[in-house]
Amino acid sequence: MRGESAERTNDLAAALRNAASRAADAASGGVALVFAAGGDALDLRLRAASGFAAADDAREAAGAVLPHVRDVVRSDAERGLVHIPALGPRAAGGMVIHPLRFEGHLHGALAVGAPGSLDATRTRVVAELAEVLALRFDHERVARECHALRANGHRDAQQEDKSEEVLKLSEALFAQDIELLRSNEKLGKIERLKNDFIEKMSRELRTPLGSIIEAIISVLTTENEALSDASKSALRSALDEGTSFLRTLQNILDLWKIKQGELPVEIQDVNLRELVDEAIFSIQDVLGDKALRIEPRFDEPLPRVRTDLAKVNQILFLLLDNAAKFTAAGKIDIHLSVLDGKLTCSVGDTGVGICADDQKLVFDEFFQVDEPSSQKYRGAGLGLTLVRDLVVLLEGEVSLKSDVGRGTTVTFEIPVALA
Repeated sequence: MRGESAERTNDLAAALRNAASRAADAASGGVALVFAAGGDALDLRLRAASGFAAADDAREAAGAVLPHVRDVVRSDAERGLVHIPALGPRAAGGMVIHPLRFEGHLHGALAVGAPGSLDATRTRVVAELAEVLALRFDHERVARECHALRANGHRDAQQEDKSEEVLKLSEALFAQDIELLRSNEKLGKIERLKNDFIEKMSRELRTPLGSIIEAIISVLTTENEALSDASKSALRSALDEGTSFLRTLQNILDLWKIKQGELPVEIQDVNLRELVDEAIFSIQDVLGDKALRIEPRFDEPLPRVRTDLAKVNQILFLLLDNAAKFTAAGKIDIHLSVLDGKLTCSVGDTGVGICADDQKLVFDEFFQVDEPSSQKYRGAGLGLTLVRDLVVLLEGEVSLKSDVGRGTTVTFEIPVALA
């Protein structure tokens, strides 16, 4: 009996963690907190969290959110929306709070914070998750009562009445099991629809955009002499913006493929010096007129290695692009070495740097160092996220060090074999 109770507790904890993770993902890389009610409806305790760098961050956020959660629960509101500045960029769009209530029983609350406003689809997903959580909590309550009645029934004189109550509770449990399966299936369909939308939109936009870019290049190449300086400048600007947008779409598609496990790793022989030269050449358009130099440095011996050429090249480009974006003048260092079966590469700049609070968030999707309203630095906030996911795909690790006003260094390590 005791083992059965412990197993149910573990199942519930796993279900809460999974729901918190799905809620944070549904909030475009936001945060999620699941609170459970004790004997008193307002005695709420944190049971699961997602989207935080550390457990201490989650507990601190829970302390800031808890008064608002109690207000929503106390007012018996169906949903609450509050803004809590202390939670930072990942909840800048506000916290949506759903009481977890099922057939008159209040079991807790789900609080979800998003970097921006939630669209109708994501709002619906969060609401569906709240319903599933409420049902999951109630399922645990009914299972506990059923378990207690079975245990007491053997010692109770009114065995027949107890057996009938146990039967009713067992039927309720069975009905809830079916409802949970249906709810999870519905959430899975919404998730698949979202993923299909991302893939199709990325592909549908890339095709015409590629044609537009090719047309601009053709005009600049064949009609260059006939164009005025103003026309050339406008076309080059359009080309730069189009190319940047195309890269963003490709980043979105690659992130989607990694999440679906559909981005294959293709191992081949790689000349690291040529790889770095190609990445530096690719970044020249991004540098523009900046007084910025790129200085590669290699630790000898630097052998040929076997790894995924395209992905390492993409990682290098993204790191150089990020460094160039936040460095007005100065230099970018690339340091490469191969030792004990590991390729180690650092890309350091002399740019604006990143404050300590933001360093924990820079690898998160759509996170941007500057305020969304200022748009001082271009980009969608996906570059470092893709760097992290590509490095993890190659079974490596990535880290970041930064000082405000002095620059940032991003280092990644991946296992390689000698060619």
